[in-house]
This record gives sequence, structure tokens and C-alpha cells, in this order.
Amino acid sequence: MAELPPMIADLALILMVAGVVTLIFKRLKQPLVLGYIVAGFLVSPNMPYTPSAADMTNVHLWADIGVMFLLFSLGLDFSFKKILKMGASPVISAITIIFCMMMLGIVVGHLFNWGKMDCIFLGGMLAMSSTTIIYKAFDDLGLRQQQFAGMVMSVLILEDILAIVMMVMLSALASGSEMGGGQLLQSVLRIVFFLILWLVVGIFAIPLFLRRVRRLINNEVLLIVALGLCCAMAVFSTKVGFSSAFGAFIMGSILAETIEAERIEKLVEPVKNLFGAVFFVSVGMLVDPKILVDYAVPILCLVLTIIVGQSVFGTISFMLGGQSLKSAMRCGFSMAQIGEFSFIIASLGLSLGVIGDFLYPVVVAVSVITTFLTPYMIRLATPAYNHLEKRLPNKLIKSLNQLAMGNTHSQEESKWKRLLTQMAINTIVYSILSSASIALMFAFVLPVTRKMLPGWELHWYANAITGVLTVAIIAPFLRAMVMKKNHSEEWKALWAESNRNRLPLLFTILVRFLIAVGFIFYICNFLSRFTNALMITIGFVVIVLIILSRHTKRRSITLERLFIQNLRSRDIEAQVHGKKRPLYEGKLLDRDIHIADFTVPFNSAWMGQSLAQLKLGSKYGVHVSSILRGGRRINIPDGYNILFPGDVLQVIGSDQQFTAFREAIENEVLGVDVDVEMREMKLRQLIIGADSPFIGKTLIESRIRDRYSCMVVGLEEGKESLSPYSPNRKFREGDIIWVVGEQESLDALFNG
Repeated sequence: MAELPPMIADLALILMVAGVVTLIFKRLKQPLVLGYIVAGFLVSPNMPYTPSAADMTNVHLWADIGVMFLLFSLGLDFSFKKILKMGASPVISAITIIFCMMMLGIVVGHLFNWGKMDCIFLGGMLAMSSTTIIYKAFDDLGLRQQQFAGMVMSVLILEDILAIVMMVMLSALASGSEMGGGQLLQSVLRIVFFLILWLVVGIFAIPLFLRRVRRLINNEVLLIVALGLCCAMAVFSTKVGFSSAFGAFIMGSILAETIEAERIEKLVEPVKNLFGAVFFVSVGMLVDPKILVDYAVPILCLVLTIIVGQSVFGTISFMLGGQSLKSAMRCGFSMAQIGEFSFIIASLGLSLGVIGDFLYPVVVAVSVITTFLTPYMIRLATPAYNHLEKRLPNKLIKSLNQLAMGNTHSQEESKWKRLLTQMAINTIVYSILSSASIALMFAFVLPVTRKMLPGWELHWYANAITGVLTVAIIAPFLRAMVMKKNHSEEWKALWAESNRNRLPLLFTILVRFLIAVGFIFYICNFLSRFTNALMITIGFVVIVLIILSRHTKRRSITLERLFIQNLRSRDIEAQVHGKKRPLYEGKLLDRDIHIADFTVPFNSAWMGQSLAQLKLGSKYGVHVSSILRGGRRINIPDGYNILFPGDVLQVIGSDQQFTAFREAIENEVLGVDVDVEMREMKLRQLIIGADSPFIGKTLIESRIRDRYSCMVVGLEEGKESLSPYSPNRKFREGDIIWVVGEQESLDALFNG
């Protein structure tokens, strides 16, 4: 008999124990994360009274996969557009909380004389509140729909994103015992460079690929493709010096902008739940009771640090973000715990070998205690505010509230600020794309051309070919860098407002022009031995030719439009299926006209009628812009389109017109059938007699269906089953036919 591999036995033990423990925790209405941790403790080598996993190496391997899929799922649920729409308020709150709690954690670590890296990683762990635990607590307490809860969730999303960046920074710090400011800045720039590059290229290429193969993809194929992209990005991320989790998160956030995002999220969820459970079980395996006893005092101190720190610094941070004192206290008290990202950061520290073995179980114990206290902290916020309100002077509380509220009403950004911000963003993005293109051409294409053209004399031809190809590839980027925003509304307004604005506006073009020339100069300098003056001249000439080239202009505009279409594809899909209003609705509001949705009732008198027959425009003054039917959208329907029950009509009109239209669609319905009992269908046998008016007539000529509302279903010819009655067969004396109809109709037929 074949011996069972230890990996399968360990997996069976982990999943069985995790299943039983999580059922108990579900019954006790506790977070499942804690159940997984307890299950891990039960199957760990530190628990002598229960069976334990034999091969911890495989368990840690599965745990690493679990972290990767957890962050991939987090990326799928995240959109950079959402962060941009949040405004500055949650950004200020999140950054302030992370900075304050990280500094507090480092100070507490130093008080216990822990190592430098232990203190830094501890600060990172204490700064990360648990999105899962807080969301569950809000749901259990019925607070998820309240305004302060929405603010907390926005900050938590930002914390998760900043945690990814923090993990990259911690990895960079762990690579050397001493890291100067220059190295730190270099690491930050590397993160920004690859983050922008991957997002821009990914959002351009991946939705385009999925659109081309959409007809070929079912759920099974889509799952494999999504996980394949996730793993590929994780591998690529490690190749350039980042973690696999960082790459998985980036791929998730790229796929989040595609139409297939919701399907992928549902398909990946079981895989994420499986490996995520193994990860949290592996966290519990590292809990050593001896360490918990030895570090009982630090554990209690860290619990108090989180509770007091989040209550105080969290409240201050949310007030800086524009919340009132009461709302800020409710937000700050809600975040007084640590969770899954703290475990991930601790796992990172252990894998890098820069933190002590004691820190992991200490953080797990702190997380368990603060998780149990989370509902009580949320409930404590309002009584704490009431107590504080009685103790503080009313004048001070009003001043704090006015100061906080005042932050939410910032003045409108100036035209100069908007224009310069947009120009800076465009210049950075196109510079990164150009730099990446040049690096790829020099790393891969240049060696190939030199091999194809060997020898010193042909060496220059290889360089020239590579240089020309490189310039051709980056030409759309350089043109967009120089010319984009030169005809924007802000530019035109500033140019027309004052002659003093014209010189600075022209200077912005000159700066971007020189940056573009710098790229051509670098290519020439790398591939040739020309003098600097000649290379600068070549750069100026090439950029001028790029700007004047219509072909390059078309390429630049086409690429940009395709990128914007991919970026908006999920929004467009939401509009098509009625989940989101069209963008042009905002322009109608200025004219007292807007869009509203109306559903055709199941008993509507309009069903079966065309729009031309209903004459909605002449009767009510409204326009039907779209009909949503069964997941499909009919835009600009013509008069021949027939309405069906359940159709959702997107109608353009004013409030007064909508009132009349709503009354009509609600009132023009079919009445209740008071004779419903008479609608029973019956089957009767009819024998054609000698005096029957149907003799000699075909079924069509007899008009049985039209005159009597009955239907001939068959002819009895002595066979086992009825024979179908041909419409062209003439009735004969003695024919036995079977007819279906209502009782009243059958009586009229038989008596006729």
C-alpha cells in the first residue's frame, strides 16, 4: 500500500481542525481570523496534547501563496480612481495615523531594549488596523451604513495600500544595517517608477487582451488566466527587487479596472479563502505559550499602546481630516486593533531574518486581545465623548468642531495650480514610459542587432538601427509630453486673462521641450561618440520633427484614447447595465433636465406596444434615451421598439415631466381579472356532424381560432395517439377532433 505524503496528511489535519474551530467561532459570532489562529496553535509543535503538522516547510510555502492571493484579492477590490475621488481628507488621516502609531511602536520597543529592526517592524505592525475585523464589527453592530463608518473604511483602504509600500520600504531597510537618506530616497523613487510603469502598461495592455479573447473565455479559463497573470506579476516583482505580494497586489489593481473584475473576484475567492486559511493557521503555529508567559508584560503594554494610541492619535488624525470631535472619536476608537497586515509584516521580518522569534507570537497575542476588545471600543466612543464634552469648555469644543469642519471646505484650486499639476503628472508618466522603453531596447534589441551585424564597421549600423527604432517607439510619448494641455481650458483661460500669463505659459512648453530633448540626447550619447553640441542639435531637430509629424500625432492620440477607454471600461459597463448614470447627465442639470429610471410594471397596459404607439414625447414631453432589458442595453430606441414587462426605461426630462410620466406608468395598468375562475382551459371532443358548417372547409377557412378563441390540437383516427391536423385538410362528416379553449368559448363553438 502506497504511503501517504506528509504534505497531504498535514493539509488534511490543518483543514479539519480549522473547519471545526471556525464553526465554533462562527457560532460564538467571533472573527474567523481568530479561529484560524487558534486552529494553528492546536496543530503546532508547541501544543503537545494534539497532533501536529510534520513538515513546516510546506506549510510556510502554502502560507506564502496565501499572502500572495490575499493581496491579489485586495487589489481586485481596490481602484486607484476610488482613492483619487476620496479627496485629501482620508489621505491626511491615514498618513497621520500610520506615522504616529509607527513612532509610538518604535518608542515602546526601545523602552523594552529590543533590537533596532525589531522596533522598526513593531512600529509597522502597530500602525496597521484590521480591515476585516472592523468591517465585521460594524456589520454585527449595525453601524456599517453610518457616515463615520464610511470614513473609517476609506482610511482602512488607504492603510492597506500604504502597508504594501511599507513592506517594500522595510525590505529595503532590512537589506543593510545602515541606510542613509539617499538610499531611502532611491528606494522610494524605484517604488514610484515601477508602480506607475506597471499600472500604465497593465491598464493599456491587459484589458485589450481580455477584450480580444472575451468570446473564448468561460469561468474556468478566466480563473486560470487571472491566477496566471497574478503569479507572473509576482515573479516579475521579485526579479526587480520587490516582494511577490507587491506584484500580486499590483496585478489585482490592474484587473480591477476591467469589465471582468467582478467575475474574477468571485472565481478567485474560494482559492483565496483556502490559502488564506492556511496562512492564518501558520500564524497560529508560531504562537509559543512559553514566550507568551515570558512576554506577558510587553503584550499588555502593547495592547494599552494600541488602545490609547489609536484613541488619541486616531481622533486627532480624523479631526485633521475634517471630522467633528464626536465623529473623529468614533472613528479613532473603531481602529484600536491590529490584524492581518500586521501578521504579513511580521512574516516578512521573519523571512528576512531581521526580527527575533519572540516578536511574532507577541503580535499575534496582541491582535487576539485587541480583536476581542474592538466591539467594546466602538461602543465606548459615544460615552467617552459625552464624558469629555462635560469636562471641556463649550467654547473649546465649538472651536475644535469649527476648525475641523473648516478643513473640508477648501477653496477652489486656481487655474495655474490645476494646469501645472496636470502637466507635471503627464511629464512624469511619459518620462517613465520613455525611460522604460529605452531600457528595454538597449537591454534586448541592441544586443540582437549587434549580433546580426558583427564587426567594428557594422557596429555603428547596429547602433543606428537601434537608435532609430527607439526614437520611433518613444516618439508618441515625447510629443504628448510637450504638446498635451497646451490647448486645455485652463491654458486658454490663462492666455486670454492677462498678457503677464503668456510668458510663463510659453516657459512651461520650453521646459517640457528640453526634457524631451534630454531623452534624444541620452540615446545619442549612449550609441554614438558625437560632440555634445551635435547631439543637442540632433535632439532639437528630432523633437521638432516629432511635433510636426501628423503620423506621430495620430499615434499619440490613438494610444491615449485607448488607454482612457480601458481605464473607463468598468464604468462604461456599469452605465450600460444601469448600475451607474451616464456622464452626460451632469451637463443636463444646468438646464433643469436630468435622467431618471422607470420600470415597466408586470401588469402595465403599455406592454406589447411600440414607442411610436405610446407617443410618450408628445404626451409627457420626455425622451426615452435607453431601454435596459435582461442585462442588455438598447440605446436611442426607435419607434418600432416594443416595451416588455420589467423593462427599465432611462428617460430624459424635467421634474414636472417626470411627475406626469410616473403617474401614467403607475396608473395605466391592466385591472384585476374578476372572472379569473372562468379562464380555465379545457379539452373537449368534437364530432363533425352532417349539419356542421365546417364540412368542406379547411382549418384556416373555418376560422375556429379567430371566431371562437379555440384551438384544434389533433384528429382522432383510431390510433394510439392523436394525429396532427393539417391546416389544409378539409373537414369531413364523422371526423373526431379535439379542441382546447375556455368553457364559454367551447360552448359557443359546440352550439354554433
